[in-house]
Amino acid sequence: MLSLRSCFYLRPITLPHPQFKKLIFSNNPSFSFKPISQNLVSPMSSRPSAFDALMSGARAAAKKKPANSSPKKRKALDSLDPPLKPSSVLALESTPPVESQCGSSIPNLDDHGGTHLDVVDLGETKLGQDNGGGVGAKIGPFGNKTCASSVQERTAKLKSSIAELKKKAKDFNSKNVACWKEGERVPFLFLCLGFDMISEESSRITITDIVCNMLRTVMDTTPDDLVATVYLLANKIAPAHEGLELGIGDASIIKALSEAFGRTEAQVKKQYKELGDLGLVAKASRSSQSMMRKPDALTIAKVFDTFRLIAKESGKDSQEKKKNHIKSLLVAATDCEPLYLIRLLQTKLRIGLAEQTLLAALGQAAVYAEKHSTPPPNIQSPLEEASKIVKQVFSILPVYDKLVPALLSGGVWNLSKACNFTPGIPIGPMLAKPTKGVSEILNKFQGLEFTCEYKYDGERAQIHYMEDGSVEIYSRNAERNTGKFPDVVLTVSRIKKPSVRSFILDCELVAYDRGKQKILPFQILSTRARKNVAVSDIKVEVCVFAFDLLYLDGQPLIQRELNARRELLYDSFIEESGYFQFATAIITNDLEEIQKFLDASVDQSCEGLIIKTLNRDATYEPSKRSHNWLKLKKDYIDSIGDSLDLVPIAAFHGRGKRTGVYGAFLLACYDNDNEEFQSICKIGTGFSEAMLEERSASLRSKVIPQPKSYYRYGDAINPDVWFEPTEVWEVKAADLTISPVYRAGVGIVDSDKGISLRFPRLVRVRKDKNPEEASSSEQVADMYNAQKHNHQNNQDDNEDD
Repeated sequence: MLSLRSCFYLRPITLPHPQFKKLIFSNNPSFSFKPISQNLVSPMSSRPSAFDALMSGARAAAKKKPANSSPKKRKALDSLDPPLKPSSVLALESTPPVESQCGSSIPNLDDHGGTHLDVVDLGETKLGQDNGGGVGAKIGPFGNKTCASSVQERTAKLKSSIAELKKKAKDFNSKNVACWKEGERVPFLFLCLGFDMISEESSRITITDIVCNMLRTVMDTTPDDLVATVYLLANKIAPAHEGLELGIGDASIIKALSEAFGRTEAQVKKQYKELGDLGLVAKASRSSQSMMRKPDALTIAKVFDTFRLIAKESGKDSQEKKKNHIKSLLVAATDCEPLYLIRLLQTKLRIGLAEQTLLAALGQAAVYAEKHSTPPPNIQSPLEEASKIVKQVFSILPVYDKLVPALLSGGVWNLSKACNFTPGIPIGPMLAKPTKGVSEILNKFQGLEFTCEYKYDGERAQIHYMEDGSVEIYSRNAERNTGKFPDVVLTVSRIKKPSVRSFILDCELVAYDRGKQKILPFQILSTRARKNVAVSDIKVEVCVFAFDLLYLDGQPLIQRELNARRELLYDSFIEESGYFQFATAIITNDLEEIQKFLDASVDQSCEGLIIKTLNRDATYEPSKRSHNWLKLKKDYIDSIGDSLDLVPIAAFHGRGKRTGVYGAFLLACYDNDNEEFQSICKIGTGFSEAMLEERSASLRSKVIPQPKSYYRYGDAINPDVWFEPTEVWEVKAADLTISPVYRAGVGIVDSDKGISLRFPRLVRVRKDKNPEEASSSEQVADMYNAQKHNHQNNQDDNEDD
């Protein structure tokens, strides 16, 4: 019996061994071994991978057993060229496509360097020896089992029945889809096929039904996998405030792809340039291979656990370890799994599944769960109410690890009792809608008592003080900023009254000159280091301007009216000039007083005013842009009513004096429902030479070969370069207009046309925002509708400059 080493590939020669003849097809009478060359397999790293360790162990075990082959044949094999390091690839050289034992075609070496036949984690496998069955059963002569038939049958059944997910939830039966037994881990392929189905749909209702039915299937068969399923559907691995990130760049993914699929990095990069999507590259690479021995099929739990393991790798060789984790997943992936593995790793799923849709589907799935399907008698529409409950609970406890188990154990109707607002877990901030003038405020708040507060130009923060004395500071997008503001940690511990045991503050951190008692611009604040700041190294001092209290001594306050929350805020803290101050505020409905207060705020380096209802419709609404908070800036009166936060997605080369830099940029807003960036304007004016060079230099490294599939732009737009969506720019403009060229909010205001900005100008780069937190298409449409212009006379059928 002969040993087959995984670092050899097969080449036709004469070798009349009966076991080998079984491997050979009619047009290839024989073959020989030869080490795989460098141009087929990228070299392994100096650090042994899991695959190397496995194969090394197998060889060591084999040495203890006498060789079954004749001495002459053994000598002939060992006298070949010395092998490279053990590789995970076995390639079949220069053979035409043939049918494998499982009936799938084994293709030739493709144009991008894909290998013909791959053996992973094979080590030294005895020819003619069965090495176990199940998922790992071997093909043809490598075992008594020609293929893992049970796995193939389950996969075939799953693919044939996956269309059931599109049924209306009331007509759906999870037993018609699930090809695994109750309690068994849910196949990752089930999730990927669901992703595929969602990506082909545009109807929000249909997508909700698909996701609801996916979740119900997991609930009915393997509820233990529901948390992992929900996280992967949301394209997350942990709550935002935990700061657990995969920390993987494209370079690491390209290395993992090349090593897992027996390709060079140059070949992977070439195909990436052609396809513009590493997920598609992975899928193409996988389809160019047939496996002689398949690892165990991927499950949702396995993928999710590996993702978290990747995120936790740190220290020396962490990137190497992460790469090997990715390889282990890619090697086991089949069908469309490689595509979604890579996209999930990049956190760029882009299938049109918004998190709010996922939450709605989760609520509906809970209603259909038998144990908790009986709603309270006062509820008219159980499905709608359940979706609302899950969304509301998630807004105050955005942690699936807590929400999902509570849903499974107590049902959706008891979810609000089981999940509470808790210190140490940030909630999404309440946001204000823009307004264009003082008179508009009076009209909107007619009959209501309201307050006006200064709108500070700083960084929004949520400060959590726990009963054990620990302090955490979170940004508006739940990023943990405690290490960035150690001075603030000291301040809040000092200015709270002795009776206060715990609290959560909503506030603005503002750069402040304590010598001159003066607020400094946001640009000064942005120069502070972002991590691991030492108090002794701080050069830019900050003042905390507190305007809301959300939690106090074990009691959530968000359901109380603002006047009650404000009273508790004033009673619980002591002001200290330049360190901790309450937001300057007045209570009045006099138009002239409000105008003077607005002017005073601008004189004191503030952006304008926030106007809030006080004692009616005045609860705190997490993660919501509410009509009960309005913002008014000085320049609103002469412009569109608000600045917009937009993402540069492309650029045009500069000419004349701007040769060598980008002359203009294509900006986009973000559509949350469709998870896409929609073009809104070109911006090329208002840049100083230094600013233009700075922005050009920053974006040159973000150039991609072609636009992303989730970019929406008109056919008339032909930029010179496209960018990864990485930056957020605050932009002001004179007006909004309907445009046939730009796609922002298309279908909201006009069925075929989008909305564009006229005379846009850059204000600043928003380093505190992610691209997905850019102004939404819905916000853009709201601003357009709020304009005091006749929309019928405000249409521009030409592209804006």
